[in-house]
Amino acid sequence: MKNVGEAPQEELATGERSTRNRVARSILDHGPSTVAELAGRLGLTQAAVRRHLDALVADDVVEPREQRVYGARTRGRPAKVFALTDCGRDAFDQSYDKLAADALRWIAEQEGGEQAIAAFARARIAAQAGAYRKAVESVPAEKRAEALAKALSADGYAATARSAPHPQQGEQLCQHHCPVAHVAEQFPQLCEAETEFFAELLGTHVQRLATIAHGDGVCTTFIPKTSHAPPPAAQAPTNTANASASTAGRNPA
Repeated sequence: MKNVGEAPQEELATGERSTRNRVARSILDHGPSTVAELAGRLGLTQAAVRRHLDALVADDVVEPREQRVYGARTRGRPAKVFALTDCGRDAFDQSYDKLAADALRWIAEQEGGEQAIAAFARARIAAQAGAYRKAVESVPAEKRAEALAKALSADGYAATARSAPHPQQGEQLCQHHCPVAHVAEQFPQLCEAETEFFAELLGTHVQRLATIAHGDGVCTTFIPKTSHAPPPAAQAPTNTANASASTAGRNPA
């Protein structure tokens, strides 16, 4: 599990992070809980539990709710309980990667499965294409790689664009994080579809140089310098074939 409710290192000691994680984990294991219940399970004072809960609420890891009462309601207000938010649940290890890989593996084993996975990969990229296309079409040709990097970063890819090292003439699009890396390692069709889309969007042949799914630290795409790149909407369909060919022998990501 990654640290939940984590503040900058200088502001939050290791012990504080550990206790905060224990509070969140106790709610995950036991369901919505009162301050008193958490204090009893964790051996903390109620004041300490409240302090950690305040921080977890501020970070959208837990949320306060009115405790549900089953049967006859007693006098007085129901006790307040704290439950994990969707964001809080996502902070704990879950089996989404395994579920996705299992589903794609099942599809691959069916008749025509490989083609179906490739079609799914392209459909997945197409569903995300709108924001990327809007970002790229709004800037001059020489700024497209940078605009695409910003759009990818907004989707969690931590992307940057920079000049390629000499003697290459062009730019390198670097994705420092890949949310689907574990699945893409088994199903490179996801990455191939992304590479094809980059070529179509940028209006030029591109080449994958390194990939997270292949075991590299960063997904790196080389974008050659072009003097008269056509607008993305006018890109010829042959570029997708070029993009695929450029990744031969690699497990593109």
